[in-house]
Amino acid sequence: MYILETERLRLRRMTRDDFPALCRILQDADVMYAYGHAFSSAEVQEWLDRQLGRYAQYGFGLWAVELKATGEMIGQCGLTMQDIEGREALEIGYLFEKAHWHRGYATEAARRMIRLAFEDWELPVLSAYCFPENTASRHVLEKCGFVYEGCLRAS
Repeated sequence: MYILETERLRLRRMTRDDFPALCRILQDADVMYAYGHAFSSAEVQEWLDRQLGRYAQYGFGLWAVELKATGEMIGQCGLTMQDIEGREALEIGYLFEKAHWHRGYATEAARRMIRLAFEDWELPVLSAYCFPENTASRHVLEKCGFVYEGCLRAS
C-alpha cells in the first residue's frame, strides 16, 4: 500500500522484504558516512525492526521510496521522533542509494513529507538534523525551506 506519491516516486511502509534493498543503502560507506560506518547485516536488521516498531507505535517512520517507473526501492524518507539537543522532536530524515544521488529524489520526497506534516497533519514545526559538513543534505533541506538554527528547523 502506497502512502504518498510524487511525480516520480512512491512512498510506502517498509516490510521485511525490503532487507536486500536496505542492505544496498545502509552497507554503503559513502551513504553512511554521517553514521561513522557502513552497517553490518545485523545493524541493517535492527534498523528495519526499528522502522517497523515506529509504524506500530506512531503510525509513521521512515518509509521506503520507490521509483514509479520501475518499482525499485532506491531509498527511504520519512518522519521520526528523535532526541534533538535534549528535546523530543519530529524530524524529517532520508537516505538514498548512492546510484540515485544528484537526481532530485531526496528533495522531491522531502517536499512531499513536509506537505504531509504541515498540510495534512497541521503540525506547527518540523525539525531536521545534519552535520554542517554534509553540504548535499543541508542543500536539500534549505531547498525545502528549512533555515539553519544550530539545527535545521521549518515552521
